Amino acid sequence: MKLKLLAFTALLIPPFAFAARPFITDDARLTTGGSCQIESWTRVYPGSNELWALPACNPTGNLEFTLGGGSVKSQGQAASSDYVFQGKTLFRSMETNGWGWGLAVGTIRHPSINPGPNMLGNTYAYIPLSVSFNDDKIIVHTNLGWLKDKASSLNSALWGIGGEFKLHSKLLGIAETYGDNRGVSYGQTGLRYSVIPNLFQVDATFGRQLSGEGNSRWISFGIRYTPDRLF
Repeated sequence: MKLKLLAFTALLIPPFAFAARPFITDDARLTTGGSCQIESWTRVYPGSNELWALPACNPTGNLEFTLGGGSVKSQGQAASSDYVFQGKTLFRSMETNGWGWGLAVGTIRHPSINPGPNMLGNTYAYIPLSVSFNDDKIIVHTNLGWLKDKASSLNSALWGIGGEFKLHSKLLGIAETYGDNRGVSYGQTGLRYSVIPNLFQVDATFGRQLSGEGNSRWISFGIRYTPDRLF
């Protein structure tokens, strides 16, 4: 039963979860060319919690690689681990009062769910589209994607839409909703604060499941470190 529950839960987690903190819906932006960044966060549910760390590098200027993982711990159960590898590129860079779009492709590995010699798990791809309004005071992000779940052999269509709203020179509000074609949807709201602009930020969100089987809700806290050019 535990294995089936983990597999079902993994299917419901969209790959957009690896978007720029604190968003689930990804944006049409990359980390600085010739540099790397690190994002880390914890997400706390009733009875369980997650801890993630996702380093990403952009060696060429238009090809960002993310390689990281997370640990999930439920009360009374051993912790399980997940790993992600993703590549992302842009076909049009977003500018102020303009728009941009790109493509991300990746795999999520769930060792306890997907045993086997190649150790590959879910495979996914999605298109991020971002549009800037009013001199970047409002930026809207949309995602449309596909996920193939290895454990169940099911294919799912994924969607997401979110907005970031400049409340202050250092403070952004965020709101979004996302889900899949099987009737499962989620929503969250939160804040992102730039402790050191363009270098170090902290964030916090509150979210809950809006439809589908289950009634999950969570709070999350994260950090993001984005240094300037490193190489």
